[in-house]
Amino acid sequence: MSAREPRPAASARRADSRARAMRWALGLGAGVMGAIALVLLFLLTLATNNRALYERNFTWLLGVNVLVALVLLTVLVWGAVRLAVRVKRGRFGSHLLIKLAAIFGLVGVVPGLLIYVVSYQFVSRSIESWFDVKVEGALSAGVSLARMTLDTIASDLATRTRGASIQLAQVPDAAAGLVLERMRDQLGASDMVLWSAGLQPVAGVGQSRYSLNPERPSAQQLRTARQDRTSFQIEGLDDIKDPKAAENARVRVLVLVANPGVGLLAEPRYLQATLPLPQALVANAIAVQEANREYQERALARGGLRRMYIGTLTLALFLAVFGAVLLAVVLGNQLARPLLVLADGVREVAAGNLAPKAALQGKDELGGLTRSFASMTQQLADARVAVERSMGQLDAARGNLQTIMDNLTAGVIVLDQQGVIQSSNPGATRILRAPLAAYEGRPLAAVPGLAEFAAAVQQHFDVFAIDHDHHSLDHWQHPFELHGGGGMAEQGTSLVARGAELPNQERLLVFDDISEIVSAQRAQAWAEVARRLAHEIKNPLTPIQLSAERLELKLTGKLPDAEQAVLAKSVKTIVDQVDAMKRLVNEFRDYARLPAAVLQPLDLNALIVDVLHLYGAETAQVPVQAELDERCPRIMGDAQQLRQVVHNLLQNAQDASLSATGQRAAAPAPVLISTRWNESGQRVRLTVADCGPGFPAHILQRAFEPYVTTKARGTGLGLAVVKKIADEHGARIELANRIEEGVVRGAQVSLSFAPEAAVAH
Repeated sequence: MSAREPRPAASARRADSRARAMRWALGLGAGVMGAIALVLLFLLTLATNNRALYERNFTWLLGVNVLVALVLLTVLVWGAVRLAVRVKRGRFGSHLLIKLAAIFGLVGVVPGLLIYVVSYQFVSRSIESWFDVKVEGALSAGVSLARMTLDTIASDLATRTRGASIQLAQVPDAAAGLVLERMRDQLGASDMVLWSAGLQPVAGVGQSRYSLNPERPSAQQLRTARQDRTSFQIEGLDDIKDPKAAENARVRVLVLVANPGVGLLAEPRYLQATLPLPQALVANAIAVQEANREYQERALARGGLRRMYIGTLTLALFLAVFGAVLLAVVLGNQLARPLLVLADGVREVAAGNLAPKAALQGKDELGGLTRSFASMTQQLADARVAVERSMGQLDAARGNLQTIMDNLTAGVIVLDQQGVIQSSNPGATRILRAPLAAYEGRPLAAVPGLAEFAAAVQQHFDVFAIDHDHHSLDHWQHPFELHGGGGMAEQGTSLVARGAELPNQERLLVFDDISEIVSAQRAQAWAEVARRLAHEIKNPLTPIQLSAERLELKLTGKLPDAEQAVLAKSVKTIVDQVDAMKRLVNEFRDYARLPAAVLQPLDLNALIVDVLHLYGAETAQVPVQAELDERCPRIMGDAQQLRQVVHNLLQNAQDASLSATGQRAAAPAPVLISTRWNESGQRVRLTVADCGPGFPAHILQRAFEPYVTTKARGTGLGLAVVKKIADEHGARIELANRIEEGVVRGAQVSLSFAPEAAVAH
């Protein structure tokens, strides 16, 4: 077998070879059994007609039958042992083989036993019925009648011969031949001889005429002839088995010939005649005698005959029973084999094994059933491969879809008609800042801080369902403003959401965080406003200031003291306000014309230490406490712009702390500035935290927009500049209130920078 040949095909080929060998063995065994059965039948037939032949071959026949019976019994024992081993090992189909063998065995054995019992009774009673007293008497009477008939015929022939012998009384010896010839014709004799007193042949006709030494009569015949003048003897009936016995049967008559002369010298002569008996009569007599002889022989040996018949029947029964059981096992195995193949294949299919199954190549229905089952299994295997291929493609598509969903910046949530979360992607968790995966199977309104958003979404879906039926709309879209409900992320979020109905009666909600876009648009708008204001306001400020100073210069000393004081105060007010307006215009200019950052390798900790010299105990209104992580790697940044960021953040934190101190009438808590290296995220994090009142919710959402501030005199450009510089450095900025035990304990601003190696890469 080739190494590449499929195992099921090889198994099927071996199974076909075994099946062909079994069929050959079965045919050979059937032929042997048939031959033995014919021999038994032939010998049983001869037992009636040729008892001697049967007795002569009975020993040989008995030995052959016993040998065949032993062989069959050995095969049966071997098969029974194999079945017992299969049952003990729990081999599949063993009980089915036992049942089939038992069924076929009963079908073969029960009729055989019935025939044996009937045959036994028939043979026993038939043999006894053969030997009846009336039959024996009839045969004896027939034999006696045959003998009497023959004796009567022989006596009659002797009387006739005696009467004819008178013709020889006066005939001399020389002329006796002619007379004998005439007498032979009269009597119908086959042979006649005239004997002298010394038993010398005088004349003869028939066969004796040509014989030199004719057969002489016996001394007993001579004595009988002298006494009774006549004697006869029936010859040819000694060997009744000779087929020519009826033809050779004859009567030999010896008659004393009368001599008319008187004298002592006259010698007697004897006439011997041989006359044939009727062949039909002789044949009937022989048949009756033979029948009587056989009847007497069989009557004496009827016990042995009965034993021979019954022994032959018993041997035939043993052979039939053993053969039937053996054929039952073989045929049961042949019948059960396709069923076992099917059952084994069904069990493997039920276990999930759809490998190609063995199929029998027989032309019967069971063989065709195995081939159909193998074809069906192959089709199932092909279907499974196709399904697995489709499932693999589906899993790959699902994996791709999941990868796309996981990497989408937009948030995706699948809801049912009651607003229950079915699934969500990480983008939704990131945008809404809520653990949506933990709330799958629960309503969206149950997520903390999203009750209002969930109600608005549900309302839009309900309206969309009505509009969809009337206007065939495929989606709805609406912006939302979310406000944090606590935690470290309270700033508001601007969303644009889009909803659609899915085919399975579910609802798809897709939304994007447009907070940065809105903030950028606002920043850009404010930058344009600042640029125009700076241009429009700065030009008249210098003439105003110069005109006020010139008025003071011209009028100084020319006015009374009171008016001089009013003039000086008014000029000072004008100059101060002009300076304030100039500072405001400069801030607008700086915000609008913030130069592009020149990124260079920078040690953030060293930069912070350098800036903190300006916030010593002698100059800082609120103490600043630093916690710097020495593991922080160098970053890429613009030192001048980052100094401005640190200054703005520290100044805002100090102002917030002072405002809180004023409300509590206590010493201000220190401002904390810290750096930390996040090894898992590969980011350097800068955090400035204060202990002020925190940001209101409406301010937290728009804190990075220009002119959004909580200060009475603030311009609101500080955090806007920080946000712009952070964007220039590719840093992520976060703003949140610090919550401790459910109470706002201040605010913090965090910026996270990529390390130098990551930026360079």
